[in-house]
Amino acid sequence: MVSARLLVLSLFSVSLVGSQPTESSQQVSSPPAHPAGEPSLSIDNLSFPWSRLRLPKYIIPLHYHLLLHPNLTSLSFTGSVQIQIDVQNNTNWVVLHSKGLQISKATILDQNFAHLSDQVLPVLHNPSHEQIGIFSPRVLSSGQKYFLYIEFGAELAEGFYGFYKSTYRTSTGETRTLASTHFEPTSARMAFPCFDEPSFKANFSVRIRRPPEYISLSNMPVIKTVEVSGGLLEDQFAPSVQMSTYLVAFVICDFKSVTGTTSSGVQVSIYAAPEKWQQTHYALEVAVKMLDFYEEFFNIRYPLPKQDLIAIPDFQSGAMENWGLTTYRETSLLYDPLTSSVSDKLWVTMVIGHELAHQWFGNLVTMEWWNDIWLNEGFARYMEYISVEATYPDLKVEEYLLHTCFAAVGHDSLNSSRPISSPAENPTQIKEMFDTVSYDKGACVLHMLRHFLTDEVFQRGIVRYLRKYSYKNAHNQDLWDSLANTCSEEDFISGKHCYSSSQASKNAYLFAGEHLNLTAMMNTWTLQKGIPLVTVTRKGARLLLRQDRFLKTVLPSDPQWSTLQKGFLWHIPLTYKTDSSSTIHRHLMTSPTDSIHIGEEASWVKVNSDMTGYYMVHYEDGGWDVMTKLLRENHTALSYKDRTHLIHNAFQLVTAGHLPLNKALDLIGYLLLETHTVPLLQGLGYLEAFYHLVEKRDESVLTHNLGAYILRFFRAVIDQQTWSDSGTVSERRLRTEVLSLACHLDDPPCVKRARQHFSDWLQSNGTLNLPTDVAETVYSVGAQDDHGWASLLHTYKISLSEAHKHKILYALTSSKDTSKLEGLLELGLEGKVIRSQDLSTLILMVARNPKGHYLAWNFVKKNWDTLVQKFQLGSFCIRNIIIGTTSQFSSPEELTEVQSFFESIKEQASQLRATQIALDNVLKNVRWVQRNLETLRKWLNEQMQ
Repeated sequence: MVSARLLVLSLFSVSLVGSQPTESSQQVSSPPAHPAGEPSLSIDNLSFPWSRLRLPKYIIPLHYHLLLHPNLTSLSFTGSVQIQIDVQNNTNWVVLHSKGLQISKATILDQNFAHLSDQVLPVLHNPSHEQIGIFSPRVLSSGQKYFLYIEFGAELAEGFYGFYKSTYRTSTGETRTLASTHFEPTSARMAFPCFDEPSFKANFSVRIRRPPEYISLSNMPVIKTVEVSGGLLEDQFAPSVQMSTYLVAFVICDFKSVTGTTSSGVQVSIYAAPEKWQQTHYALEVAVKMLDFYEEFFNIRYPLPKQDLIAIPDFQSGAMENWGLTTYRETSLLYDPLTSSVSDKLWVTMVIGHELAHQWFGNLVTMEWWNDIWLNEGFARYMEYISVEATYPDLKVEEYLLHTCFAAVGHDSLNSSRPISSPAENPTQIKEMFDTVSYDKGACVLHMLRHFLTDEVFQRGIVRYLRKYSYKNAHNQDLWDSLANTCSEEDFISGKHCYSSSQASKNAYLFAGEHLNLTAMMNTWTLQKGIPLVTVTRKGARLLLRQDRFLKTVLPSDPQWSTLQKGFLWHIPLTYKTDSSSTIHRHLMTSPTDSIHIGEEASWVKVNSDMTGYYMVHYEDGGWDVMTKLLRENHTALSYKDRTHLIHNAFQLVTAGHLPLNKALDLIGYLLLETHTVPLLQGLGYLEAFYHLVEKRDESVLTHNLGAYILRFFRAVIDQQTWSDSGTVSERRLRTEVLSLACHLDDPPCVKRARQHFSDWLQSNGTLNLPTDVAETVYSVGAQDDHGWASLLHTYKISLSEAHKHKILYALTSSKDTSKLEGLLELGLEGKVIRSQDLSTLILMVARNPKGHYLAWNFVKKNWDTLVQKFQLGSFCIRNIIIGTTSQFSSPEELTEVQSFFESIKEQASQLRATQIALDNVLKNVRWVQRNLETLRKWLNEQMQ
């Protein structure tokens, strides 16, 4: 609507005034020189003035003027920064962050750019806290503003943090270098001295010097380029809006771009290595659509004139939301219609949706500290689903939300989980916050809240939150306050935020007849760890309810059960459906036990409709038999999400010891009737997981019988698949999964067809483009002989499509030849043929292979120090390596082996939550095998008769 758009513009003209540079923050290219020969102050009698990890709050940065000169030949950079600071306490010291930088000069100037001292100021370093202290002999007075001027230099970093080097190879074999940044969470301090905490928001004016054959990019557009000495050009960028240091970004490269414009005039450009330019067009279409969608959904204009998206050849995470210059791994941005599958397309779409959601959630409004990083990441993960469903409905993204919540449950049902909002102080702890809990559980709790409050109330609340805290920082509580206060239309239009207590009491929500304290409810989901299990028992017309903490590593009969349950209570927004009504009923459960009236006439009740709630459900006293009967006789009485949810809950309850395995296996017997992809893949996924577990044990008969049963049970589904790229997104996803498993199980028709396709591909000299949905399966079958494997490795080396290379790498790691697997791991460690960014993925791929299971684990143990050096302790790569290589261990001996390795790296392991998660996972597997292997053996024997 026009009026809404005009309103937003007027609001922004007000709020942006405060974030523009003031006249007094004008740039001086360098401060007036000291008189020649002046001595520097001695540091002998000075000790570092600050002992805490967090910086003092009494010096506030207002505006950074940053000049950088990277040298892509010597792989180093020099720079200077002038920071306008607001001093709020009398002090002689300025303490800020710096890591790995050589500080060559530091001075402090007053508002008139006059030096406070005629001597070079001493700089003290505290490397363990990544801080420097600059001493001023003259007191900096409270209420005054000053300029801190620092000159510095460093090598371009190895690895993936700070200001680091990246390379790519052209098709002619030439290696080209670029320099890029990744600062989140605590690495801006590796590129320039700064107040590197999210609450120190400031404006940034950036200048970058470069040779003419390169371009430079930063958060804002270039406003001027001037020639400087040595044939260099200096790009001067417009001043930024107020933002946190971790969102600053710059790239110096020789990339090409495609450009489009949103309906509100924002210029959107996609950058990639020149020979990959053709793969940028889909991302441009998505980014323009997404920005248009978010501007309308949030009713807040995107505040920058441009948004660049760039594919960096060396990139550890999936992508990064730097304001106005989002950076991506190539697989997260580039789409090649000839080699990218429909899953690759969905991934690119979702990642762009995630990073552009951050331009509001995270960039415009930022969490006060990293303990609440879920306010950024949980929202961005959830907005992936909302944005893709709105802009690309054919991608059926809603079919994936359940799996996000299932991933969260898998993590949260271990005792080693953590609350969504958790303390994190040092850089390693902060990095570890970027995990399943922040992203996936955060998204699922928001999904529950949205359904609980209704779409309209939820959307109005988050718009209010974004408006109130624009260019500021927020806590958990601020979000609950925004959601729990509704505005009158007049207040909303006038820009008020409805935060008076009288307004709050007027607007208390009524839910199932009860007044709701939203803060009290949401604190049970964000301030305590774990997930509740609601046990349901039918008693005539009533449903008896009990809530406990759901744990997969401890049984109710174990001595520690009561200790681990103590003090846990959730406010659970229950939903349920019966056969006697089409209504979805609601009930807020706030006590350990409860009951609800459902009527005598209901023959069945399904709790947690469509799994909109983040809780598990156990149907006691024959309740699961009722569900099994319903699925066999009339499965379409339940939605596909409800059917998938039942399958998930049943097998999770088996792992936790609440349900016998044969009951869960009987439940999925109905899948012969199932036509929807999601429940089919859920049931197949559990059988596949069991197969992968037993094939790594000395259980050849059981492995064979389980494989034979899967092939027989899913025969009709396997035979229906075509070796093509036709059909809906759901059908194509099913084809990929089903044919991959069938060939892994050596199904003769599958293997024969794959061999034929691979033979055709070999004969074409690799020029034939296989159907993308089955390419990975075809390559995996072809990789089993020496010639096929060598051909694939050659293609891997020369392919320009990262999506294609990922499929080939998967195939290469499926070889049964251990020397080939060892060779691949060494190539990954070397980082040339297989990039270091892909090493953690490679290790996990090898670990999935029964022949590579121990190889991968031994490789990690042997090269542990190198891996930590490459990826940094606490990073998601280290976490994935630790959890992924141990996730298939299932014997007490393997548990002891993992424990002893963690003991040997105790100093590092004690800092990581991931080591405890890995141990919990192995313990869970050990217990699963002890409780269920004989049941599985017996059940299969009965089925095969």
